[in-house]
Amino acid sequence: MSTSLCIFDTTLRDGTQGEGISLTAEDKVKIALKLDALGVHYIEGGNPGSNSKDIEFFRRIRELNLRAKLTAFGSTRRKNIACEQDANLKHLTESGASAATLVGKTWDFHVHTALQTTLEENLAMIHESLAYVRSKGMEALFDAEHFFDGYKANPEYALAALAKAKEAGTEWIVLCDTNGGTLPSEIHEIVSRVRSVIDAPIGIHTHNDCEMAVANAIAAVSAGARQIQGTINGYGERCGNANLCSIIPTLQLKMGYDCVSDEQLTTLTSVARYVSEIANVILPVNQPYVGNAAFAHKGGIHVSAIMKDSKTYEHISPALVGNKQRVLVSELAGQSNILSKAQELGLDVGAEGLKSRNVIDRIKELEHQGYQFEGADASLELLLRDAYGDTVDIFTVETFKIIVEKTANGMVSEAIVKINIGGEQVYTVAEGNGPVNALDNALRKALSQFYPGIHDIHLTDYKVRVLNEKDATAAKVRVLVESTDFKDSWNTVGVSTNVIEASWEALVDSIRYALLGMVKRDVSPQAPRESYGWVNH
Repeated sequence: MSTSLCIFDTTLRDGTQGEGISLTAEDKVKIALKLDALGVHYIEGGNPGSNSKDIEFFRRIRELNLRAKLTAFGSTRRKNIACEQDANLKHLTESGASAATLVGKTWDFHVHTALQTTLEENLAMIHESLAYVRSKGMEALFDAEHFFDGYKANPEYALAALAKAKEAGTEWIVLCDTNGGTLPSEIHEIVSRVRSVIDAPIGIHTHNDCEMAVANAIAAVSAGARQIQGTINGYGERCGNANLCSIIPTLQLKMGYDCVSDEQLTTLTSVARYVSEIANVILPVNQPYVGNAAFAHKGGIHVSAIMKDSKTYEHISPALVGNKQRVLVSELAGQSNILSKAQELGLDVGAEGLKSRNVIDRIKELEHQGYQFEGADASLELLLRDAYGDTVDIFTVETFKIIVEKTANGMVSEAIVKINIGGEQVYTVAEGNGPVNALDNALRKALSQFYPGIHDIHLTDYKVRVLNEKDATAAKVRVLVESTDFKDSWNTVGVSTNVIEASWEALVDSIRYALLGMVKRDVSPQAPRESYGWVNH
């Protein structure tokens, strides 16, 4: 029989202390709604006494009736004053949150050095503050700051601090590895000791300074902790907090604990990526469970095996966490990679063994030249469709010319493009804020009279990488372009010693890919723009 665990998310408080992360009140509301839908049990929104942004967040979020317990964060009262006179506690109890997390010192070194007070006064601060919060009708949680370091230095005092929290009636005593320096074996031993002497529900809050936060949280659960605190994607101060995107599926799928419902677990990948977008932090491709490469396969032997049974190289089904299997095609690809990718695209490969081997050779040759198809899914698809005879010559480029002129008003770029569409020659001129932009505008201008849907395509990213720096300005470059029609996005690649030519190649692939979707839907070029459909690639 499975055991239910309590998931406490502190992305909106501890997570925002990570370098480079700054969330507006609106951002925090959006993330809170996603976390609530994920099924976490507590959402720590911030410190309502620290800044106006958190005050606004608590004002707005309490009107949305979250299923999770909205939690406000604060510290025990200041030394030598009454709780009623402490501004931090006043803001906390007036926040409208149903629960409050109070952080207090459990390491005697911190009591003397950071608080500069007596051990006895610190114990009084813990007891009185938690009792005060409970007297205001709020659930009280005690974050025992630096508990593991404190226990190793002075176990009697660290346990005495927990005892005071229990006397005050706190609902959860949360043991914090604040400096992130404790090892899993130590966590397990100390949590087991605490449970033998403190009769109260125990939680765990770990930091990742030794890359042990997730392992430490799992060790604490194995020793009897029943609340796990962490953040989405492991955001947090210094090296971050325990990553709930790894902890939740590990506990649920590997250890049989109930954290969220199975249906909610399938939203984990989308939540991780949503929070990443809002926080404006790139999600590591190799992040376990939710990363784009978490179930990506590149080696030919691996791909051959997963085509027979995915369990050969996947520890879980990616669908359980809302992710998906990906087969990468590169210079390391075998025939299985090509066949798998072709089948994924719905291509009729039949007994095309020789053709597949030719495709592999072609890809290896291109990657030797500097192309990279792992990050250019659309260019790869076009290459495969060309190889298996599944493309249509929508347009061909005859010539293009670029004029860059320095004027009194700055640099002006003009592109002249001549293309052929269905036997009709089209000649257009367009300006841009640079040569690549001018080329993009000219190509779109030429195609728009035949394919009005081209207006819906926009470039969202443009990257240039120098491949052989030693050749200086004569070096070969690789250009990666990301495009979108606001429904889907795709990536294309171009390589040349001329950055304009590399950019043009990537641009043309991007447009070809999009227009191929129109043609495959048998959309007439003369149809009104609203009728244009797009293949969901």
